[in-house]
Parts: sequence; C-alpha cells; structure tokens
Amino acid sequence: MSTMSEIPRLFDTDLLARRRVRALRTHGQDGDFLLREVVEDMLDRLSIVMRPFPRVAELGGHTGLLASALAHRQGTEAVIRLEQHPSLFHDGEQATLFDPENLPLKPQSCHLLVSPLFLHWINDLPGVLIQIRQTLMPDGLFLATLLGRDSLSELRQSFLIADSEMSGGASPRVAPLPDLKDMGSLMQRAGFALPVVDHDTLTVRYASLFSLMQDLRRMGATNVLHDRSRHPLRRDTLMRAAEVYQQRFSDPDGRIRATFQIISLSGWGPDASQQKPLKPGSAKISLASVLGDKSAS
Repeated sequence: MSTMSEIPRLFDTDLLARRRVRALRTHGQDGDFLLREVVEDMLDRLSIVMRPFPRVAELGGHTGLLASALAHRQGTEAVIRLEQHPSLFHDGEQATLFDPENLPLKPQSCHLLVSPLFLHWINDLPGVLIQIRQTLMPDGLFLATLLGRDSLSELRQSFLIADSEMSGGASPRVAPLPDLKDMGSLMQRAGFALPVVDHDTLTVRYASLFSLMQDLRRMGATNVLHDRSRHPLRRDTLMRAAEVYQQRFSDPDGRIRATFQIISLSGWGPDASQQKPLKPGSAKISLASVLGDKSAS
C-alpha cells in the first residue's frame, strides 16, 4: 500500500468535512436528496440477502440515514458510524472519528460495511478498499455507492468554456471521478470475493445552474479539490457558465439537465464456503448435450 507521502492529494478532505457539517446543520437529514435515493437503493439490495449482519459499520454516511435504517434491520446487534467531524454524529450513536485514508477498525471486525456516496472523495481509494476488505469478517459483505466519471459532465463543460472565455484558462471546479471499469479492477485488486460493479444514471432537471449549485451546497458537495482556486468565483464567469449551460443542456421547456452516474459496489470477505468459479475444461456435461445435438436429428 502506498504511503501518504506518495498519494496525490486530489481532495481537501478537511474542507469536505466542514461543508458536510454546514449542510447537515442547515438542512438536516432530509437535505441531501441524492443520498436519500442512494440509501433506498442500498436497502433494496440488502433486502435480498437473507441473512443477519450483527456488526455493521457505516463509512462516511454524512447524515446517518443508512446507519439508522440498518440499526432496525433484523439481526443487527451494533452499528458504528465513522465520520470526520463530531458534529456529524447524533445522540446515542456508536461513533468514531477517522482519517479518510486510514480506517480505525480491527481486522475481521465487521459482518457488513456500507458506504453511501463517500468513496469518490478518497485520495487513496485503492488503499482504502484493501483496508475495507481486511476489516470484513470471512463471508462479510461490503456495499457502497459513489459518483462515477459521467456525473455533472454538463456542469464541467459549461465552466470549462466560461473560464476559457472570461479568463483565458481553465480552473479546476468539478472533481475528477472514478470510471466504472477502473472500479471493477480495483475491487479485484483489493481481494474481494465475488465482486460486482454496476451503475445507474439519474438525470435531474433544474430551473437553472443556480438551482443545481444550491442542491450541491445542500449535499455538502461543492468544490473541495485541493488545487482549486482560492479566489472567489468571478460573477462574469458564473453568469457565462449559466448561459452556456442553458444553451447546450436545456430541454424545450427551458429546464436544464444534470447527470448523476451512481456506481454501486459489492464484494465479500473471502471464505472457504463461498462458491468458486469452475476451472476451464472441468465441466462434466458437454454444451452439445445441454442444447441438443442437432446433427443427430
């Protein structure tokens, strides 16, 4: 695993924590509509797993919505939330502060580890996935969602054009996000058994770019890039970005589109009891006998 000195700092995770705290204080658990959508989907996925998970950890869940639901799942004995800031915890919760790059969990200590819409902010995602796999008990489950590369592509393009026209250069404003294929490779490298990676695309319509940015603030998901400009966003750049967005990404009724690509991950802690793929050539029955040998008719 890489040491912290070798890991590129893409994100200012301290700033992310402060913005999440502000969003939670201002808007409460219901402020983040995207998180609510994701939590509902993750609970649906868990509903088909007919087994209990006594010890559960929620990693970077922001509002605690998923942890609260899992606490009431049959068979759950303890749920611990891991967050960056104490103000993200609620009274009565089992809570632990953590550095996003280093999980304070013992090896093989969790039956289930979940992470809704957090892992795309991690600087050392390969290293954290390895730590998550080590945290799982044998045959324990990891389930997570994160934003994928196609998310907010319209916003990224609009600001690139506006920055180029207004100041002659591009300023990093929308985070680089992981690719679907890359996540499959990372799950395999981390050592998960039976890894599954899929995605869904959610298109949300807004009255304007300003309405979209307001929603991003409610999520605590505005620009936290480490190399972001420290100067306030110029009004002429913002207005030009809004104009470009309206021209290029609006529907006939004038409302603009914003794309959110949601990548879902699942994987198990390796265990001898799990189903293994057959080795090539080990099949006991030929394909022809299954399909029917047409040449014999």
